[in-house]
Amino acid sequence: MTRPADAPIVQRVADKHRYEILVDGKVAGFTAYRDSADQRVFYHTEIDDSYAGLGLASQLVQQALTDVCASGQRIVPVCPYVAKFLKKHDEFDDITDPVTPEIRQWLAAVLSR
Repeated sequence: MTRPADAPIVQRVADKHRYEILVDGKVAGFTAYRDSADQRVFYHTEIDDSYAGLGLASQLVQQALTDVCASGQRIVPVCPYVAKFLKKHDEFDDITDPVTPEIRQWLAAVLSR
């Protein structure tokens, strides 16, 4: 199992529509989003297998959601991992919107472009 030497760094990469978590300067994972008006719709989170078991997904999502909160946007958790995370972290309840069929249709259209 890989052990990070330095604390992981989370950064938003706007042109890729995602937040990345870096370990020793390498991308260890990401959570992808698209923006719709004042909502940031998270649809996929992935951690490289070589970094599994280190708690990186939780750190990544925590910092991404904190960034969304600071920006004044709302969260829409289409991604199953983000939805699971939010069930355990009620501090984001006031800025979380439900996943609706309309959001799913919009996301499918945006991702198919």
